Amino acid sequence: MRLLVVHQNFPGQFGHFVREWAKRPGWDVRGLGRDTAPGIPGFDKLIRYKLARNIRADQHLYLRQIEASTLHGQAAARAMIKLKQSGFTPDTILAHPGWGETLFAKDVFPNARLVHFCEWYYHADGADLGFDPEFPLTFDDRARIRMWNAQHALDLVQCDAAVSPTHWQRSRYPEILQPKIIVQHEGIDTENLGPDPSATVTTPSGVVLKAGDPVITYVARNLEPYRGFHIFMRALEKIQKTHPRCHALIVGGDGVSYGRRPKDAPNWRDQMLQEVKLDPTRTHFMGRVPYAQYLKVLQVSAAHVYLTYPFVLSWSLLEAMACAAPIVASDTAPVREVIRDRSNGRLVPFFDVAATASTVVESLHEPARNPATRERARIDAQCLDRRAGLRGYDALIGNPTMPVAGTLELTTESEAIAC
Repeated sequence: MRLLVVHQNFPGQFGHFVREWAKRPGWDVRGLGRDTAPGIPGFDKLIRYKLARNIRADQHLYLRQIEASTLHGQAAARAMIKLKQSGFTPDTILAHPGWGETLFAKDVFPNARLVHFCEWYYHADGADLGFDPEFPLTFDDRARIRMWNAQHALDLVQCDAAVSPTHWQRSRYPEILQPKIIVQHEGIDTENLGPDPSATVTTPSGVVLKAGDPVITYVARNLEPYRGFHIFMRALEKIQKTHPRCHALIVGGDGVSYGRRPKDAPNWRDQMLQEVKLDPTRTHFMGRVPYAQYLKVLQVSAAHVYLTYPFVLSWSLLEAMACAAPIVASDTAPVREVIRDRSNGRLVPFFDVAATASTVVESLHEPARNPATRERARIDAQCLDRRAGLRGYDALIGNPTMPVAGTLELTTESEAIAC
């Protein structure tokens, strides 16, 4: 099997797959990523591309994303041509096409099986955009989104097969194209995830928190409204007034992964600290932390708050479940695909600050209810392990030793997860 794995931020979601595939006898696995991609330690077959130029400053607002995608596609295609000239022609290309890297892949490798990771298809209504009334869309926003989707539609038209991690993400794509997409989560490292009664976390100010303490946790790549940071901060103000001993561990950077920066502050952390009054001795901003420390945060949690717009499901929620952290999550898609209210966690309306606060306090005050709920979450997370993800992706990329791919591992949005 000759396999080319493409991701702007290589390896992205495909890291554990690449490590496994690269070890298989007879497999020749190559990677393609941007010059800023982190790569994989020990994997020396990553090719990096660089954009020929930046987006033109005077480009039409609606076309800026299309131009960016074209530049990425052009740079990636040039790298593929060099790869072909070196003698490597892939049997399969597995790619996250979100930035345009595979727009011209079939022009370079017309006989390769092209498999796309379909993470998100934008809508001006009914999903992330237009969901939060604090951030209304303009007409220009709506027009820009429609043009942005032109690339995603083209990606799906030209690929041979596609995959989405959840039913919700698949459902966002045009109905006429959905039959091309299977549902298969990549999987999380459940073998190395689990509760640890001896876990401790030392905060930047030197406070040591341990499993069993009244610790509230919140995790996001960046602290921003898409992941409900503004709602969490408002709830935390209420929680601290009600529970005088609780501490909050807040993990995440001050950049922007999704959405926009605030108008009146350099980042959303500063913006919300201007709005709410919190006890600084019990509020611990951890920034971005190493993975081992991140797991300790989940393991000391007495209430892990996961809030999200109807958008892409974060691995952090599944990893918190696998660590048996008590979950308080927003009642939004696709969270409902993995959390059952009062069975393996609690669901609260996204915008209901009071409900979020009271549910967190309940979790802190009633630990006797938590063991069964936490164990149910841990067991449910086992259904989404890496082995299941690898089986699904093996079938998807056309490994002849694997069965034909189908919809695997996750249930429909209206049902609970089941092995």
